[in-house]
Amino acid sequence: MPIAFRQHLQTPAVERAQLETLGRIAAVPGRTDPEREPLGAEEVRFVGARDSFYLSSVGESGWPYVQHRGGPPGFLTVLDPHRLAYVELPGNRQLISTGNIMTNARVALILMDYPARERLKIIGVAQTFLPADREDLIARLRVPSGRNPVRVVVIEVVAFDWNCAQYITPRYTRAEVDELLSPLRRRVAELEARLI
Repeated sequence: MPIAFRQHLQTPAVERAQLETLGRIAAVPGRTDPEREPLGAEEVRFVGARDSFYLSSVGESGWPYVQHRGGPPGFLTVLDPHRLAYVELPGNRQLISTGNIMTNARVALILMDYPARERLKIIGVAQTFLPADREDLIARLRVPSGRNPVRVVVIEVVAFDWNCAQYITPRYTRAEVDELLSPLRRRVAELEARLI
């Protein structure tokens, strides 16, 4: 587990839970003020290949909120090793995540690769902008054709961690299933042609 992620999230309550459940506290190498951890080449590749992620935020009521975000692969763009960005498109018009970010900018993202059973967790600080205020970023972001962004979200990466694959159920998109089945379909077509 990357050091900064643990330093930010391993609180005294987490250590008590570790002690009660595991009989020990997981050691965290010591820095009293954890630095922000830059994304490496593997994280950049992983983020760029995703077509969805889950975004969590916390509202003024103290309740957490999780929302799915989706788009073409790479719609969540790595601007540099410390920043991610994406455009928000018109949706359910609740604007809960947006409102939450306005009062508590801390967010967490979970990015999944179900077929490979990989999960990347990212914590960061988010800002939202109107499209007119960040036209420079919109030019760099993947916007589905014919869709007008309602906002730009920029997330400063604080830390990240990869999860183990133990309980990730493999799931496949239609495109992934088609790719896996294409050799079989070709072979069936060859065999059918012989029967004619």
